[in-house]
Amino acid sequence: MSFLPKTVVINSFDDLKPYFDDLLSRKINSVTTLQQWLTDRSELSEAVEEDMAWRYINTNCHTHNKDYQTAFSTFISDILPQIEPYENKLNKKLIDSPAINELPKDPYHILIRSIKKQIELFRKENIPLLAEMRQLEQEYGSIVSKLTVSHNDEELTLQQAANFLHDTDRKIRQEFFVKINEKRLSVKDTLDELYTKLIRLRTQIAKNAGYDNYRDYKFDEMGRFDYTVNDCETFHTSVRNEVVPLVSAMLLQRKKKLGLDTLKPWDLDVDTSGKPPLHPYKDINDLIDNTITCFSKLDTEFGTFLKTMKEMGHLDLESRKNKAPGGFNYPLYKTGVPFIFGNFTNSLRDLETMVHEGGHAIHSFLTKDLPLVEFKEFPSEVAELASMSMELISMAHWNLFFPDENDLQRAKQTQLEGVLKVLPWIMTIDKFQHWIYTHPEHSVAEREAKWLAIYEEFHPAGTVDWTDFDREKANIWQKQLHLFEVPFYYIEYGFSQLGAIAVWKNFTGNPKKAIEQYRKGLSLGYTKTIPEIYAAAGIKFDFSQEYIHKLMAFMQLFILQ
Repeated sequence: MSFLPKTVVINSFDDLKPYFDDLLSRKINSVTTLQQWLTDRSELSEAVEEDMAWRYINTNCHTHNKDYQTAFSTFISDILPQIEPYENKLNKKLIDSPAINELPKDPYHILIRSIKKQIELFRKENIPLLAEMRQLEQEYGSIVSKLTVSHNDEELTLQQAANFLHDTDRKIRQEFFVKINEKRLSVKDTLDELYTKLIRLRTQIAKNAGYDNYRDYKFDEMGRFDYTVNDCETFHTSVRNEVVPLVSAMLLQRKKKLGLDTLKPWDLDVDTSGKPPLHPYKDINDLIDNTITCFSKLDTEFGTFLKTMKEMGHLDLESRKNKAPGGFNYPLYKTGVPFIFGNFTNSLRDLETMVHEGGHAIHSFLTKDLPLVEFKEFPSEVAELASMSMELISMAHWNLFFPDENDLQRAKQTQLEGVLKVLPWIMTIDKFQHWIYTHPEHSVAEREAKWLAIYEEFHPAGTVDWTDFDREKANIWQKQLHLFEVPFYYIEYGFSQLGAIAVWKNFTGNPKKAIEQYRKGLSLGYTKTIPEIYAAAGIKFDFSQEYIHKLMAFMQLFILQ
């Protein structure tokens, strides 16, 4: 019997209050009643989170729609702040219950350690600050989604304009690089001001919770139990020593293949073969159908998952004006069928994003029947392992998108080079955030100077020539929406990228076994620690220089040819 009616309409917190009051007042006198209490609380959480999810999805799909904007704004400014005190009381009720000691350690210890940390972090005075922060975080997408580039009397989104950076005509690439960056710089001051506000607000939230800085607060708030700040710094150093030289060599090879004296920032995406950009599909339905077939060839059920999403209309993929930037897979815990959002323009990047978000979707489906919502809210280090691994293992069937063998090889080579190139960028963004929040009183000029110093640490000056584009270089961090919307959610891509390379390495040796291990790891959700989940997937949660050196040796078998 369900705790909530089948259809719960949430217009205000009053629609939810009776269920929170019920949970708060209920007597828990045995492990059986505690488990039922946890089940009912999970059901309530699923309903609340799905309601917020649709508000978020709608406002991202239609940034100009005031009704959607108001609905989302109402949730984060009115409903959520009233939920948070109840959540804290329910957390305390759980931890204070004598029956908690009778819960099986596996899997409940993962949940309990998270709940204890949430109790430690909760401060009533932070509720309005968190609401204000969430409102500000949405401004980034609203600002950037309005930016367009004019071309032949047509308005192009920045995503559409970026396709011209793949053009074989260098003058066209430069023209669009300049146009895109002029648009980005037109909102530079606005974004600087927004970021400064967010830094100050986040810092105050951390101080209220008793932390010296927001970085340390955020590490705890994100539940980073299995690694530390020092581990991240070790990871930075390992990538600088093992990956950056490899990427630098790739860039020098690119310069040589293109026959250039200097490599400019608009030369980084064009195919070195001199051939036109790759187009992996005729239209969006073609991309979706081929992805379904691709996934089915890996595992029949994987294709079925994506087919279900198509049938339910849970895919919004094409780029258009008044649509927020980026792409995501949003889990819908109550329905059990996630939603994929994208900004596709018929580029190779679209295929990469489709299989990436498709990997997230598979993860959602594989865990939808776990008993508690908390078990389905896995940490990003695990979530991104699902998506990044799919980028690589799906290449086994990319012939569906590229029937021509030469095009297929170009696509795979581009993907593998991208896997390596992204690692220094991830370290740059992460190290930048560490500095930002441990030096919150910095000026905009100091911020730019520090960005450049960190950027050049992971992107050596001798590789790409930014002459006459110093201003653009000093502000390219502003294109990274994570900095504005989900702070510190980025290093996970680095951990997961290493894991994905290891999964793919296993796949090249034994595809069937690798898929079985991939499924096994993902199906655990968040019922085990991160290292245990990686082990179930047949790999290691390791970011030492020695481990990275081994993975880079494997990657060199496929690049620098």
